[in-house]
Amino acid sequence: MASPRLIEFPADDPDRALRFWAGLLGTGLEPRVAGEGAGWESRGGPVAVGVHERGPGPGDRFSLPYFAVDDLPAALERVRALGGEVIHPGERWAICRDSEGSPFGLGATSVG
Repeated sequence: MASPRLIEFPADDPDRALRFWAGLLGTGLEPRVAGEGAGWESRGGPVAVGVHERGPGPGDRFSLPYFAVDDLPAALERVRALGGEVIHPGERWAICRDSEGSPFGLGATSVG
């Protein structure tokens, strides 16, 4: 079962986005640590909110919900089998589209 883990927002102006999300959520977003990617993330809640500088990649055009999965390769196969598309596969994170074209991400709960 996949569970919500992160909602990621790309930002043209990261400082402005950080002020917005910190003000709305009532909590700061901290710089990410090694292995988490670039940007900032809220800590302590069941679902984190992340902000990163907008870039040209497939995860940089839209806000994306990320779902934690125990077996990323198996989850990517399920995406394809259900009529979705894997846009950017990875060992730890992947960007996909559902059967209707909506983007989302999957993240491995462990790398092994």
